[in-house]
Amino acid sequence: MSKPLIPAQRRDRIQEFLAVNKIARTADLCALLDASEATVRRDLEWLEQEGILERTHGGAILSQRMPQEPGYQQRALTYPEEKRHIGALAASLIEQNDVVFVNSGTTTTEVIRHTRSDPSISIFTNNLSGAFEVGEPGFQYFMVGGEFQPRSNSLAGRFAIENLGQVFANKAILGVDGVSLKHGCTVPSNAEAEIIRQMIKQTRGEIIIVADHSKWGVVSNFQIAATEEINRLITDPGLDPLAFESLAAQGVQILIASSNPVST
Repeated sequence: MSKPLIPAQRRDRIQEFLAVNKIARTADLCALLDASEATVRRDLEWLEQEGILERTHGGAILSQRMPQEPGYQQRALTYPEEKRHIGALAASLIEQNDVVFVNSGTTTTEVIRHTRSDPSISIFTNNLSGAFEVGEPGFQYFMVGGEFQPRSNSLAGRFAIENLGQVFANKAILGVDGVSLKHGCTVPSNAEAEIIRQMIKQTRGEIIIVADHSKWGVVSNFQIAATEEINRLITDPGLDPLAFESLAAQGVQILIASSNPVST
């Protein structure tokens, strides 16, 4: 019979497993370590306190940081098809007479691109890329004004926030750079975080997050909403089932965007 691993060895193995797989179920770690569920839970608690991982419903996810905001063009190259499907599904939720906040980002640009022509729909946004994409949109498209942010091709600052304060929306469709059970939705730019928080504050209805699967487990610099503040998350089929279960357990409705979208 093999000798039981000491705590340091178990924790090293857990870190090695997460370095490769990013996400781990408790049951898989029990088998890997030949240890009880209680033992594995204690190891996960210790590693979470060290900032190495974040415990989730039934397992853990490797902690990933995004300290700097990627450039718009760089982000546009990552998961373009997934973002297109996510944007199309989110746009399908916009109904007649809706007033919708949409922030900056490559996924939210796809939301704007796919919004149907309906003059009763009003979109208020700081997304400059969306303005270039839609041409003559067929719906009311309001830019909030503000200071130009070249990395995100957006507008932000006090002027934009004050203008948003004059509007009440019944939906907000928001792109973020990280989604985490513990830390909620985060972005790397304080200027964008201020815009999103104001949009959430001025929304009298659903808060909808659009984020491809690579955003799961990522934590950036500025929180814009806790998990319990989100009504829906629209993502792609690449979202790990453990992430799906963990978010659903927090009351978040998850829509999976693909050619045949499904939800829970």
